Amino acid sequence: MKVPFKYMIKNFKNRKLSTVITVIGIALVIFVFTAVLMLADGVRKTLVSTGSRDNVVVVRKGSNGEISSIISGETQDVVATLPYIARDSAGTPIISDQPVVVINLNTPDGAMNNVTLRGVNAQTIFELHPNVEIVQGRMFNPSLREVIVGQAVAKRYPQTRIGSSIKLAGDYWKVVGIFDAHGSGFDSEIWGDYRQVQDDFRRGDYVSSITLKLDSQSDFNKFKEAFSMDKRLSEFEAKPEPEYFAEQSQSLTTFIRVLGIFVTVIFSIGAAIGAMITMYAEVANRTVEIGTLRALGFGRRSVLTVFLLEAILISLIGGVIGLAFASFLQLISISTMNYGSFSELTFSFALNPSTVQASIIFAIIMGFVGGFLPSARAARLNIVNALRGG
Repeated sequence: MKVPFKYMIKNFKNRKLSTVITVIGIALVIFVFTAVLMLADGVRKTLVSTGSRDNVVVVRKGSNGEISSIISGETQDVVATLPYIARDSAGTPIISDQPVVVINLNTPDGAMNNVTLRGVNAQTIFELHPNVEIVQGRMFNPSLREVIVGQAVAKRYPQTRIGSSIKLAGDYWKVVGIFDAHGSGFDSEIWGDYRQVQDDFRRGDYVSSITLKLDSQSDFNKFKEAFSMDKRLSEFEAKPEPEYFAEQSQSLTTFIRVLGIFVTVIFSIGAAIGAMITMYAEVANRTVEIGTLRALGFGRRSVLTVFLLEAILISLIGGVIGLAFASFLQLISISTMNYGSFSELTFSFALNPSTVQASIIFAIIMGFVGGFLPSARAARLNIVNALRGG
């Protein structure tokens, strides 16, 4: 089957206006489609990067998140005696019992948002998360009502600047430092001493979760076996930290993808119809040329193929342009409600190879859908009638 590619390229260049309009429409659709995928991937990437592979999170079974999990002091002591837990130079298990609560902070425009306050063990928290570092100020004093805040919180809320005080559970806590968690979910949190948080929020000896470091990442299965064999821990579960936070992202990412793709499909129908109208117009304007091609020996399949490839090429160009513009969204950070913690999460758009592939495939599908019927019409034209211009 011969395909007149030179003819396709020639006509592609000659009809600039209609081509540009169609390309712009498809580029906008692909931009929205890619942005949706990048948004969902950004949430997931932020939460997954919150965890360390050799850390384990212990929570109550059936809890939707840390704020709905309750672990007693007795259970905390049992977990601390399990094998395969790493120890520091003093021989102390590297564990952080963490009460997690949600507080309210006001933005400069007067809006009130939920922010996570996490109680942590000052002696072990940086061994559990060595990627977290204090970039301004100092670490909080465990004996005082002091907190350090993530960079995302410090940027968004003026009352969290160093030296300021935040009212928590009826008392004022002083902000003494700002930490950088390098784009992870911790950047959207406030940290204070876990005992102070327990006391001020009347938690007794209860915490929301326990985070511990293993001797080695490969020890998780053995640790989990020991964990499961202890009947006192039957109401609790232990998960690798990245896996736990990945699960916390599922509700939000699913919502973003479903809503975004629904909107994108509506837009894509319009873009495909636009491409179809453009190709129908081209078929109508080029009937004599189509007849000439048929008279020169090009079969129906050849004509079908050349018009279909033309539509796909237009759509592909629009897809690449839309993808290119969407890639700049990686420079933007936004905040939204994390349904797993019911608190605000700051994250950036993330572009990965699977998103690029999905966007290109979606553009090709739009081109195929929009170009198939006009291409089929061109292929069915009678040679004699086509040469006569009708």
